[in-house]
Amino acid sequence: MDVRHLQAYLAVAEHLHFGRAADQLYMAQAPLSRTISGLENELGDRLFDRNTRSVALTPLGRALLEPAREAVAALRRVAETAESVRRGETGVARVEFSGVAAHRVLAALARHMRDRHPQVRLELTSQVISRPALANIVEGRTDIALGRFDQLPPGIAGEVVMPDSLVLALPATHRLAGEPALRFARVAREPFVSLPYATGSITTDRLWRLGFSAGAAVDNVQFAPDTASCIALVGAGVGCHLALASAAERHEGPDVTFVPLAPADVAPLPDVHLRVIWRRTGLTPAVQVALDEIRRQVDTGPGETTHL
Repeated sequence: MDVRHLQAYLAVAEHLHFGRAADQLYMAQAPLSRTISGLENELGDRLFDRNTRSVALTPLGRALLEPAREAVAALRRVAETAESVRRGETGVARVEFSGVAAHRVLAALARHMRDRHPQVRLELTSQVISRPALANIVEGRTDIALGRFDQLPPGIAGEVVMPDSLVLALPATHRLAGEPALRFARVAREPFVSLPYATGSITTDRLWRLGFSAGAAVDNVQFAPDTASCIALVGAGVGCHLALASAAERHEGPDVTFVPLAPADVAPLPDVHLRVIWRRTGLTPAVQVALDEIRRQVDTGPGETTHL
């Protein structure tokens, strides 16, 4: 028994006339009669009492009306759901992110997905730094990641969604707090508060690169678990911190001053832009829809796309 048998039965039951039922189904009357006979043989009883002048439902025919309608409707929903998934209108997109700078992108993504693709569910997870998110993309544990990535392995594509830069976070009372920009050499021998390098911190990597270029061993007097903690320690006078400009924009309070790093120091370093990354193959339509929404947000001109 398949859906065509049930559709034929329901058409005849509706019209109680084989000719009109055949017209509704765009088929000849003889094949329709054979379909009904085959269904009756499969069920072991007649669905219709019929003669040359009339067609009437049997007790079995009446009893099967509602179950048959429910079955056809369920199969229609199956087909509609499959088509919806193919179009990216239904499904799940797993998005992982690191850093507060990603919050603006995520907020816009969530809003647009609710407005334009309400049947696609976003599963959001966060990391303090970007390295675990990259590993999860590679291993297929997440679909899209937002973070800062120096190198992408083969099979992973990435695009800049938010340019960023480096600034020095100094106590407000620091002697250099009023400078418009700073060469790193002027603070190279000062104490620094940093994120742990072993976890893959981009800012700590850049700090050590700057120290090497300045010929100074960076004095990391305190490691902290996140950027907010680092900046709080700067405000307490523990040391300086190499931060992202996007983090500086979100800091409130008079105890810390952010001074841009001089262009001459920035130029040799890898950038610190926020990127979206994804696997080049195997994207579901729902994931593609979410990725397209993220890329649509880029309002700083065409993003740099990297395919490795």
